[in-house]
Amino acid sequence: MDSKKLEALRERFASAKGGDVFDPEFRRVADLVFVGSDRRPWPFAEVATFADAPYRPDAAAEGFAGLDVAILGIPMDLGVTNRAGARLGPRAVRAVERIGPYEHVLKVAPLGEARVADIGDLPMASRFSLERCHADIEAYIRRIVEAGVKPLSVGGDHSIGLSILRAVGRDRPVGLIHIDAHCDTSGEYEGSKFHHGGPFRQAVLDGVLDPERTIQIGIRGGAEYLWEFSYASGMTVIHAEEAVEMGIPAVIAKAREVVGDGPTYVTFDIDSVDPGFAPGTGTPEVGGLAPREVLQILRGLTGLNLVGADVVEVAPQYDGTTNTAHIAAQVMFTLLCLLVRKG
Repeated sequence: MDSKKLEALRERFASAKGGDVFDPEFRRVADLVFVGSDRRPWPFAEVATFADAPYRPDAAAEGFAGLDVAILGIPMDLGVTNRAGARLGPRAVRAVERIGPYEHVLKVAPLGEARVADIGDLPMASRFSLERCHADIEAYIRRIVEAGVKPLSVGGDHSIGLSILRAVGRDRPVGLIHIDAHCDTSGEYEGSKFHHGGPFRQAVLDGVLDPERTIQIGIRGGAEYLWEFSYASGMTVIHAEEAVEMGIPAVIAKAREVVGDGPTYVTFDIDSVDPGFAPGTGTPEVGGLAPREVLQILRGLTGLNLVGADVVEVAPQYDGTTNTAHIAAQVMFTLLCLLVRKG
């Protein structure tokens, strides 16, 4: 080993503490994380909030003042057609203790660069009524949007997407980047059109979602025959195998082309990820995306006009490893960075 190099390293680092960082970019992040000392909060202590974000349970009563992004849980799974349990998703994702504080590709430390808080779970009046829950979700998200705050939600089943889009798209239809195993554009079943298999058909029919500015990525499985509406309405559908054949850079380019520079919402269903990585979900489909591919796609969305995002369908009881929740949390953190980053 070069003795002069070793001596220089000793001089610079031998007595340095964990908070002593010299690289300008890393120093910028460290200044946001370490305040006055080299101590950081213990990741396994205190009440769990997402990525250790400040907890503001009274944010609604305060009109969501002082926030750029509101993180909230929506623990509702009354719209599932298969295995229940996504109501436990928000707790599982919040309990993941090693997420952030820095996204090394996007170079964002969101909690230090924007006003972000975990505002708790969205209040719903009835645990038994799907329709009442949807009404409560729409009204609450609308209050967040009207306050000029971007919502970042963790569900819950994917039926919540309709209520969210009704809130964020009420004044003008939004575009959608939808990463999922299923298109979720089927029709009414057994007297209900508000289940988790049909939110995006209804959102288009309600005039809050622009189908020609909608792209669905990772689609696969035996329910393809149910997704006629996606094609008829002009949505762009990229199946999981097509994403591999195209290559992720081409998928990113297509997504950016489809949504353009208009207001766009991002929704991520954990079942887009192959169940070999993420088995904890209600409707697993073999042959899905890898977590690395999902993160690459999301990182490619930087600079778009994003108005909100969600992560849904985490059902932790089907995954004893906690890998599903961990992947969901990393995806959610990446979405947070996209909502925070300007340009």
